[in-house]
Amino acid sequence: MATIKVDVVSAEEQIFSGQAQFVALPGEEGELGILPGHVPLLTRIRPGAVRIELEGGAEEFIFVAGGILEVQPGVVTVLADTAIRGQDLDQAKAEQARREAEEALQNTGSNVEYATAQAELAYAAAQLAAIQRLRRNRS
Repeated sequence: MATIKVDVVSAEEQIFSGQAQFVALPGEEGELGILPGHVPLLTRIRPGAVRIELEGGAEEFIFVAGGILEVQPGVVTVLADTAIRGQDLDQAKAEQARREAEEALQNTGSNVEYATAQAELAYAAAQLAAIQRLRRNRS
């Protein structure tokens, strides 16, 4: 089966580099699926899980906090604001961040504080959804 090279990079480090049969990730307008031979594409991505289907059927999950996706012939590059390997996600921390963001939403005094709290809440919710998805796929 045909494969495509996939690189997932954050500001701190390269998170993943390898060959894959399929990549799914949260695009700005909805879920994107990338197969080998995909048309070139440059788009923003939302916080959520990047699912990389490796040769042989194994899967790699990476949580990204938004960023840019570039698809070129034979190469998919995810330039993430922040990226965390699926096995490194911490549900307790994500729950705490969600609670703090919800509390901040109720106690905001300006539009900037409200927008910041909304962004933090969206990030925490996306991280929790990624954790749930990872657990479902491991079962």
